[in-house]
Amino acid sequence: MTTRPEVVRYEAGPNGHREGVGALVSDVTSDLSRLVRDEVELAKAELKVKGKEAGVGAGLFGGAGAVALYGLGVLIAAAILGLATALPAWLSALIVAAVLFLIAAVAALLGKRHVSRANPPVPQRAVSGVHEDLEALKGHQPEGNSTR
Repeated sequence: MTTRPEVVRYEAGPNGHREGVGALVSDVTSDLSRLVRDEVELAKAELKVKGKEAGVGAGLFGGAGAVALYGLGVLIAAAILGLATALPAWLSALIVAAVLFLIAAVAALLGKRHVSRANPPVPQRAVSGVHEDLEALKGHQPEGNSTR
């Protein structure tokens, strides 16, 4: 059995040294581990932003509940005052209750918007980056920004 020189021969690297299979495997391993670390860092950053959005939304929902509770208290006070006295006292309490409920509605809508911005809690850019990396490792070029 004869050996073919073009198969056995190694090409010299940029620094003039011959790189063997071990060096190439080492390079691929370090590049792959760096790639995985970078994707994990991207996922952490995305989840941090989405968690903050969800926290703000939950806080606004809690604030809306507290203001609505005050509105209920004012409505109860308005009913008591309405039964006890003439029109002006309970009417003023009713106006205050309406304003408090309006504030609660605005806070609830803002809270809903913040929570919906945080959904889904999946780091989408990191996931699409992993898909692109897997396609590149398979030897395919990703087409556009399509995510599966």
